[in-house]
Amino acid sequence: MFFGVIPKIAILGANGFVASRLIEVFHLGGVAKLRPIVRNFSSLARLARFELDWRLADARDAAALKTAFEGCDAVVNLIVADPEVIVQNATASYEAAQAAGVKRLVFLSTASVHGQAPAPGTDETSALHTEHVFAYNNAKVRAERALAGLRARGSVELVMLRPGVVFGPRSRWVSDAADQLRAGTAWFINDGQGVCNSIYVDNLIEAIRLALTSDKADEEAFLVGDRERVTWLDFYRPIADALGVDLAAVPRIATPHFDHSWKKKLGGVRASKSVQAVMPMFPTKLKDAVKGAIKAATAPPWPSQWELPGQPGPVVTEEMCALQSCTVHLPWKKAAERLGYEPRVSFEEGMKRSIGWLKFAGYPVTA
Repeated sequence: MFFGVIPKIAILGANGFVASRLIEVFHLGGVAKLRPIVRNFSSLARLARFELDWRLADARDAAALKTAFEGCDAVVNLIVADPEVIVQNATASYEAAQAAGVKRLVFLSTASVHGQAPAPGTDETSALHTEHVFAYNNAKVRAERALAGLRARGSVELVMLRPGVVFGPRSRWVSDAADQLRAGTAWFINDGQGVCNSIYVDNLIEAIRLALTSDKADEEAFLVGDRERVTWLDFYRPIADALGVDLAAVPRIATPHFDHSWKKKLGGVRASKSVQAVMPMFPTKLKDAVKGAIKAATAPPWPSQWELPGQPGPVVTEEMCALQSCTVHLPWKKAAERLGYEPRVSFEEGMKRSIGWLKFAGYPVTA
């Protein structure tokens, strides 16, 4: 697409984990001229060391985004946000790109549009739905659908990438695993044999670069991942070894049951046309207050101040249970064929770099 020239690319959500690494790789490697876009100046702290054409814009404001996108050849949408904002931003970013004369939009979706534990045989042709337990999954599905509809009527080329568990230095997956292992709150179901569907961050950056340049990518979605079939036991093992934690001592638990009855009722009301029609009329502060009240009402109770703290134990979350239940190594054959994608960094090397960062960050790495 941009052969023979250095493109100017707007990076939306530039303060996030993936975006920060993409900016480092693209800027230092001379891949493109970059225009990072963030919501406020405080988000520039990490990457302000680079002399770049920074812009400020709200992710939901199409007019502000149009101004930020003007003069750019492409936009990479790496926004990290609440489910409601994800859908609003998808529409706003495409409309802004269209108005600004952008040629291509690359949208970072997620493999979780297929669920955290997809069915055997799942690939990009598998039907999507919005009946997932997790609002994030449903929001990404709706965002993909909104973008596809806009592309059908617009001229801005669209490429959507669906990575799995993106890890690397500064990744929450790495730091969370380290924190859990140190605190004694880590756990496994199925002896940790569930498939992780990992992708090292630099492999994802390479997929984004290819999505920007390929002439076979428009109006397509691509699953991308590491070459290796990585289990959750595989993922935790090098971190445990580096921290001197005996992985055999990590508890193996039975898969718990989660009650979704209240979530389905609440989700059904919120998704109804009547509620969606009036939602924009309410101020953001009021909506945030309601969300906080719901979260507080459904949170586990505070421990009694009259009881002595016990030994740490597994902190079980529904998302991790679903992820550890996965039996499918999602294919990236389509990305290989259409984009020329190949994971350049092995899982072993990616984890080695991640542990190096843990040591730099002050974790007691012993190996």
